[in-house]
Amino acid sequence: MREVIAEIEVWKNENRAVAIATNVKKEGASLRPLGAKMAVTEGEKIAGSVTGGCIEGAVYEEAMTVIRSGKPKLLHYGVTDAETPWEVGLSCGGTLDVFIETLDSPGWQAIYPRLKECLEENLLVAAVTVIAGRGLGSKMLVWLDGRTVGGLGSAELDQEVAAWAHRQIQAKATDWTHLADSDVFVDVLPPPSRLIVIGAVHIAIPLVALAKTLDFHTIVIDPRKAFATRERFPHVDELILEWPADALEKLRPDESTCIAVISHDEKFDNPALKVALASPACYVGVLGTRKKLPQRHDALRALGVPEEQLHRLRAPIGMNIGAVLPGEIAVSILAEMVAAQHGIYRPQEIQTTQPELFNS
Repeated sequence: MREVIAEIEVWKNENRAVAIATNVKKEGASLRPLGAKMAVTEGEKIAGSVTGGCIEGAVYEEAMTVIRSGKPKLLHYGVTDAETPWEVGLSCGGTLDVFIETLDSPGWQAIYPRLKECLEENLLVAAVTVIAGRGLGSKMLVWLDGRTVGGLGSAELDQEVAAWAHRQIQAKATDWTHLADSDVFVDVLPPPSRLIVIGAVHIAIPLVALAKTLDFHTIVIDPRKAFATRERFPHVDELILEWPADALEKLRPDESTCIAVISHDEKFDNPALKVALASPACYVGVLGTRKKLPQRHDALRALGVPEEQLHRLRAPIGMNIGAVLPGEIAVSILAEMVAAQHGIYRPQEIQTTQPELFNS
């Protein structure tokens, strides 16, 4: 939704009717993921894409009929063969279901203002839509804290779907399922991924460079001017010369933020960890040995960090892949971050020791 909302707002301000097509089911390979959207209006104006080109023309034509009728459609596309060469199909060899609806539908009207606010404020939220069966086209927004807006036609279905959507939000997994008499699609909309690194140390250089290849917005915080320079960090998006804890509070880490505390200087690290652990950041890791972890915990307790927040700390930082060189250590840290983003494991479920050579 983030990729098309700017154009949608322009068209709305021009009083144009808008249709939205969304990838809701797929099998096999696909150039675009579930949740990918294409917004269209008259005059062959298109924003976004559902496949990258294979079926966009056909989806546009179908969207025009949805705008005229006001009735949503669930379309199925597969591979064309010699017996049906006239049909529109996919070149990637898979199948794809696309749900098309008008922005003027009651479902969209119920959630769009709040959804727009969430996107503008970079809040984690999930948009649920009935794509087949009872309640077709109805919508509901679900937040991680259990709040909802909108509805799917029955209190029982709302409750069941909200519980399922909550699990999908935790895993940041867009998907569909069949519940009661309906096919339900949940579009999990996390904020853009950010990596905040505390400490402009040598390990931070490859960590930032590699994170950029994963589309992280990268931020390095360090008050030491000799370390935090553009010459050392040519790839970083933001370089902040401030006390780490103060800068971190201003950045307001969210559910798509990963924080690596690696200055190896307690006067920087521990106050920053206090702020990080109190935030909803999906990952907080710190450099240091397992042997010194009890000492770290005691220092954080002295700063007022509660026990339930201490359990969130990934320490020592990174997956145990035998990393020794700075680039290898960066890979181990990013691997653990990606796993955390997808909800694959919790901190206590995997031992994450790194060599004493590095985490001394």
